[in-house]
Amino acid sequence: MAKALQHSADGRSATITRSGRTWSRIRSVAFWVTTFVIVFELTAGSVWNLLTIEWVEVQLHHLGYPHFFAYVLGAWQAGAAVAIIAPGLPLLKEWAYVGAFFLWSGAVASHLSVGDGLQSWGVPLMFGACAVASWVLRPADRRLPQTRLRRDRFAGAGQAGAASPDIRPRAWVVPIGLLVVLYAVSFLTLPVVEDVMREQAVELGWISE
Repeated sequence: MAKALQHSADGRSATITRSGRTWSRIRSVAFWVTTFVIVFELTAGSVWNLLTIEWVEVQLHHLGYPHFFAYVLGAWQAGAAVAIIAPGLPLLKEWAYVGAFFLWSGAVASHLSVGDGLQSWGVPLMFGACAVASWVLRPADRRLPQTRLRRDRFAGAGQAGAASPDIRPRAWVVPIGLLVVLYAVSFLTLPVVEDVMREQAVELGWISE
C-alpha cells in the first residue's frame, strides 16, 4: 500500500515538474517574441521620428503636435530600445517599459481624441499590449529584487548572486548585434515604408494625392 502511494505521489510530482517546464518554455518564448516586437517598433520609430519622414510630419499635424515632438520621441524611443534589450539594468528597464506604455497608450488616446477609427489607433494599441506582456513575462534577472515572483525569491534564497544578471561584456554581444540589425533593416526599408505610409495617409484623408 505504502509503495503504491509513493508511486502515485512520484507520478504526480513528475507531472507537475513537466508542466512547470512546459510553462517555463512557453513563457520564455512569449517573452522574447513580444520583446522583439516592441524593440523593433521602438528602433523603427526612432528612425522615422529622428529623420522626420513625411508620415511622421503628417501624423503630428493631424494630431495637433508640434514638429519638434518627433525628435523628442525619436531620442527616447532609441533609449528605451537599448534599455529593454540590454542585459541587467532592471531599474532602467522599468522606466523604459513605462515610457513605452505611455507612448503607445498616448497615441491611442490622441487618435481617439480627434475621432480616428480603429485603423489609426489599433496598431499602437497592439504595441502597448505587447509592452505589457513583455513586462509581465520578463524573467527574474530582468526584474528588480522586490518585484521578482515569489518562486524566484525562494529559488535565490541563501544563494548569493543566484539571480544576478550576466552583465559581462560578452552578454552584450547579442543585444548589440540585434540592435545593429534592426537599425539596418529600418534604414534599408525606409524608401518602401515611406511609399506605403504615404498611401495610408492618403487613404485616411490626412493628405491629398
